[in-house]
Parts: sequence; C-alpha cells; structure tokens
Amino acid sequence: MVRLLIRAVIFLVSAALGLLVASWILDDFTVTTTGFALTVVIFAVAQSVLAPFIAKMTNRYAPAFLGGIGLVSTYVALLIASLVGDGLQIDGAQTWVLATLIVWLVTALATLILPMIFIRNKVQGRQGKRDNPQVPQV
Repeated sequence: MVRLLIRAVIFLVSAALGLLVASWILDDFTVTTTGFALTVVIFAVAQSVLAPFIAKMTNRYAPAFLGGIGLVSTYVALLIASLVGDGLQIDGAQTWVLATLIVWLVTALATLILPMIFIRNKVQGRQGKRDNPQVPQV
C-alpha cells in the first residue's frame, strides 16, 4: 500500500513538473494557477489509464509503433486535460507537438530520478539513525 502511494505521489509530481516546464518554455501553453492541481490530476489519471490501453492496442494492431506509446498517451492525456476544466489551454499545432515532447520527456526523466532521490534519502535517514545512539533503531 505504501509503495502504491509513493508511486502515485511520484507520478503526480512528475506530471506537475512536466506541465510546469512546458508552460515555462512555450508561450502558447497556459496552465492557470487556479486550475493547476485539477489539471495535474486529470493529466496523471488519463496518462496512467491510457498508457497501458494504448500499449495493448498498439501491440495487437501495430507493433512497429510500440516505441511511441509514451508520446501518444501524453498527447491524448494533454488533450483530455485541456478539454476537462479550464486549467490548461494549448494553442497551435506546433505548441501541441512541442508540449507533447516536453511533457513526455520531463515526466519520463522525473519518474526515473525521483525514486532514486527518495531511496537515497531513505537510506541516509537509516544511516543517520544507526550513527546516532540516542535514536532508537527500528
């Protein structure tokens, strides 16, 4: 249960980072401050549901495109997040393409790096407890 919650938090943080980076880089990619949290949740849920579905459909009907699953699911999740609520607005075909690439890249990197940071902090915390005799070891 704890691992599931940790994974969910990491996925939400990575989605938030991806959307923020895209909004900083692209002029026609707007995430409102009032709708940011809802946009992150909608995007993250859509992405987590769509990726396995698209992977299954691609594997069955077009296995040559398996490498593009992340990009396709990111695009569709951005589309859903922009349609549901008013927290995300993307204008222009070029912005859609670049936003998909940026959000996909940032979320992919974040889902790789964030668990390593979490594990490192947890290991350092355990080492600190062993080094400090006043703290009872668990």
